[in-house]
Amino acid sequence: MSGIYARRIAVLAASATLAATTGLLTAPSAQAAMPTPVSASTARTYLNELTVKAEGSSTGYSRDKFPHWITQSGACNTREVVLERDGTNVAQDSSCAATSGSWYSQYDGATWTAASDLDIDHMVPLAEAWRSGASSWTTAQRQSYANDLTRPQLIAVTDNVNQAKGDQDPATWLPSRTAYKCTYVRAWVHVKHYYGLSVDSAEKSALQSVLNGC
Repeated sequence: MSGIYARRIAVLAASATLAATTGLLTAPSAQAAMPTPVSASTARTYLNELTVKAEGSSTGYSRDKFPHWITQSGACNTREVVLERDGTNVAQDSSCAATSGSWYSQYDGATWTAASDLDIDHMVPLAEAWRSGASSWTTAQRQSYANDLTRPQLIAVTDNVNQAKGDQDPATWLPSRTAYKCTYVRAWVHVKHYYGLSVDSAEKSALQSVLNGC
């Protein structure tokens, strides 16, 4: 083991011990964000590596083919985990449902205090994924995709904004909040690259246009 890795492990161990100790005194603060996507420069590289082809058919698509909001731990499903992660001062009942808290929707800049006002958006929508390659995946692969907490794929946003987005790609829909557009397209490319999904030409052009200004 190199000295660098040994030091990293020692630092991580010390951090874990500190976290365990301080956790007894203060509740952990919410991350209040989805996982950070790759940088703009990396996203540009990733975008050039994606297969460009016409979008596939929606034939056979169903949300049921992407089993989502599966149990993550205890009584908590994916939606509830994201609500707790993306909110501030979120309280949950014994069933893990959020009973109070505050959520800032990155897409439109609105703040909500009722979990019912929020949807958990799939950054790259399920139907878009289906038309970009996921139609050939197994159900298990689609389930992992629909519940991915590791990549920047899930985010709590205003429900009607998510519904307006639907299954559109960045050629026809981007967040109204200008300050979030760079993060949005970085996340979009990150997810598509990780899962080996294709892009169509209009989608690629839209992504390049935003990334060039990031």
